[in-house]
Amino acid sequence: MPTTPDASVNPRLTATVRAPAARSMARPDVEAEKATTAQQFALGLFVVIPLLAVAAAIPALWGWGLGWHDVIIALVFYWVSGLGITVGFHRYFTHSSFKANRPLRIAMAIAGSLAIEGPVITWVSDHRRHHKYSDKEGDPHSPWRFGPGWQSLAKGLVWAHTGWLFDPNKTSQEKFSPDLLADSSIRKVDGFFGGWVAISLLAPALIGGLWGMSFHAALTAFFWASLVRVALLHHVTWSINSICHVFGNEDFVVRDKSRNVAWLAIASFGESWHNLHHADPTCARHGALRGQLDPSARVIWAFERLGWAWDVRWPDEERLATKRPAGARRVLGSMTKGAMARRATARNAEQPGEKSIKPASQADRQAA
Repeated sequence: MPTTPDASVNPRLTATVRAPAARSMARPDVEAEKATTAQQFALGLFVVIPLLAVAAAIPALWGWGLGWHDVIIALVFYWVSGLGITVGFHRYFTHSSFKANRPLRIAMAIAGSLAIEGPVITWVSDHRRHHKYSDKEGDPHSPWRFGPGWQSLAKGLVWAHTGWLFDPNKTSQEKFSPDLLADSSIRKVDGFFGGWVAISLLAPALIGGLWGMSFHAALTAFFWASLVRVALLHHVTWSINSICHVFGNEDFVVRDKSRNVAWLAIASFGESWHNLHHADPTCARHGALRGQLDPSARVIWAFERLGWAWDVRWPDEERLATKRPAGARRVLGSMTKGAMARRATARNAEQPGEKSIKPASQADRQAA
């Protein structure tokens, strides 16, 4: 009688037998290990201290002024770190709205880390989980968490804005971001988050001090371009989670409460056109309707023209037409898939004598 191999004495066989069962088990949305008290305390410092700087900004401005050096340094760091979040963490890493060569990929991961909104893999995991359960149970930061009544919604707005940050349950990176965990370069950027925090806070002071050649110049640059800049960017980002899921216009049909909020568009680099984003999450341009300013989309367009980005998912007229509510009158803007293809065809027609250029291969782009 043939004997059956004993898995207990054959580790390789044990792994073979158990692997299908392990693969068939769905990973939980949150990790078993919760955030520690020390981690939550550190997070609280990075939320509260910059906010206190904003509270002190008005008397500080009244007492000893705001130098134009401080304004320039603050704007540069706001744009670099803010676009690192919107173009990098959000549209590229979370939703794959376009493809990018490796130097740009790493640069976007670093730039987003300078915003001090968490390591790249943590940020992406939380946001992918948000889209899976948007405004339903499981959404890490829905303002509708406690119900629709005004008291419940007021509580929910606070939760969606900052309260969720202190939830000890951590989103599973293995479930929501296996692609980023598989990239050694991104793991290194993620693991060096403490260093990016230090650079983001200290670099403005160093630049300001060298520019003004004084300790006072370094101190004012640290106040305005580090603390105030970080606080403003934080609250603009968190407003997308809170305000843009309660107030605003529904220009596209969605299954959640996402809305478009025009007055936040510039400060958020186009992220506040949130209703379109939830209607078509992989779209590279969120402000797809005419007149909706979207600086992040223009940056992606520049990357595409430079050859650093390709396969950009520009708004598709036919796809979005199915998501417009009945009676919608506002038309799409000029940065759509069809409109850009027509302009490219027109440019080629105007230059019939020029030799056509063969598009670069993906390997060539990645090597660039």
